[in-house]
Amino acid sequence: MTDSTNSLPALQLEAVTVGYEPGKPVVAGADLELQPGEIVVLLGASGCGKSTLLRAIAGLEPVWSGRILMSGDDVTDVPTHRRGCGMVFQDAQLFANRSVARNIAYGLEVQRMSAAQRRDRVSELLELVGMPQLGDRSVAQLSGGQAQRVALARALAPRPRIMLLDEPFSALDRELRERLAVEVREILRGQATAAVHVTHDWEEARTMADRIVEIRDAALHPQTA
Repeated sequence: MTDSTNSLPALQLEAVTVGYEPGKPVVAGADLELQPGEIVVLLGASGCGKSTLLRAIAGLEPVWSGRILMSGDDVTDVPTHRRGCGMVFQDAQLFANRSVARNIAYGLEVQRMSAAQRRDRVSELLELVGMPQLGDRSVAQLSGGQAQRVALARALAPRPRIMLLDEPFSALDRELRERLAVEVREILRGQATAAVHVTHDWEEARTMADRIVEIRDAALHPQTA
């Protein structure tokens, strides 16, 4: 790799505080550094602030104080659509009126990529998520696991500089959750894509993470292996 940005952290949180009610921060003074290609899991009980912090990283929640940097760029006040984040949520949130392939192609269309380039990139991603023959299928015909794979492929398509995953497996049964956690980790590592993954499940965290950071009492607590 020769790109000078590769020597910079993929993500830096510097004393980030975020919340909803004045004087009652959900997360206070959060410091976190994520290296290129690294997967960090934010772990904690429901309501601890892990999804709130993820939304702040995405630009979906305003930061009260502190800074968020991506590849050295201060994005604290940058709109969500200009941060270069890929996002996958608990609900796959696929476009019902688009086929599998056209869901994956959405971000490429926004980028005004040529039709030929879109076809190549969509084919590459369908292969990557193990669905090479399903490009023309309606998303209404997908299983829960397939829908989450399509959501991941759609998020990866524009080559985001960081992936944000907010409990993407929590609506699935235990066996499928465990299998998808392994698959998604391998996909992210194969693409060298840095990721922040939110979960309340210790086993899922251990499967996914290069590092685990627990959130409790509005603070980040790095966990040792």
